[in-house]
Amino acid sequence: MAADSGKMPSAGGKAPPPKSSDSGTGIMKRLPRLALVFLVALLYRQLQAPAPRVPGTPGGPPVTSPRIRLKDGRHLAYHESGVPREQARYRIVFMHGFDSCRYDVLRVSPELAQELGVYLLSFDRPGYGESDPHPARTDKSVALDIEQLADAMELGDRFYLAGFSMGGEIMWSCLKYIPHRLSGVAILGPVGNFWWSGLPANVSLEAWNVQVAQDKWAVGVAHHAPWLTYWWNTQKLFPASSVIAFNPAIMSRADMALIPSFAYRTHAYQARQQGEHESLHRDMMVGFGKWSWSPLDLEDPFPDGDGKVHLWHGAEDLIVPVGLSRHISKSLPWVRYHELPTAGHLFPMADGMADVIVKSLLLGDE
Repeated sequence: MAADSGKMPSAGGKAPPPKSSDSGTGIMKRLPRLALVFLVALLYRQLQAPAPRVPGTPGGPPVTSPRIRLKDGRHLAYHESGVPREQARYRIVFMHGFDSCRYDVLRVSPELAQELGVYLLSFDRPGYGESDPHPARTDKSVALDIEQLADAMELGDRFYLAGFSMGGEIMWSCLKYIPHRLSGVAILGPVGNFWWSGLPANVSLEAWNVQVAQDKWAVGVAHHAPWLTYWWNTQKLFPASSVIAFNPAIMSRADMALIPSFAYRTHAYQARQQGEHESLHRDMMVGFGKWSWSPLDLEDPFPDGDGKVHLWHGAEDLIVPVGLSRHISKSLPWVRYHELPTAGHLFPMADGMADVIVKSLLLGDE
């Protein structure tokens, strides 16, 4: 009798064939899928902007300026200049531009401020300086922030507005959403959205082509794929926004003469101290985003003639092409247009220019 092997015979009396090991083959089959998951996770991480460093919170910059609290709980930091508010005949709220802060206000001479009784209130736009970030920021929200700021500071039923560059673009929003609060508006070298409805294609294209190639890409990404804006402006494969990088190629001759007074400001670091995404990148996403309306749709905010809208632009502006301002001023007869033939983008910083702008706004002087 044969010795018992200790194994159960198969139904046919034969032992089952040994099982082949397929673990190695299974891993190889899963490798492409695992690699894809890894790449997607890596890409997702690259696309996500870091959390902002909120002023007054652990890890954030200190709060050194007075601030007001808005209805939604956010804070706006502000700066006052000119004559004391209580003594003022004219009260102007100023909105700074891209990569700037509350201290970048119109440099009105003390003599003119005293002569006319001018009070200026400037503030950090959301995500800049010491104002809380606002990830839900829109073209409308900043206009409503200004209204709340004016009420908190007791500026009265009506006040004047002035805004430069990206802050100038928001002046159009104020004319749409809070015109009843305004006594007059000065729009200085305003950024324009190439996709505003009502702009003829040739006007948009001509202005678009004034930009250097890297800005065409950066602006196009902000409009068409805003979720890529952070990555595009922080990656090293392609040139990002020339404005963020301080590329001298976008400076006119007049701007080059003024750049020392702008680039070497002692407070310049405050503009980006919360991080670039909720300040610079958010500005781009809102300013060049998809607006539901256009400045060309606006009606005269002062039909009774009790206020004026002044639009200023340098003809040699290589940062913000002048073409859109020219077209808007021709389309809106109630806009008083001032084109400076030899000026670039930084013209409000030229000696004496702030006084010219303020006198024109308040007194109607050319």
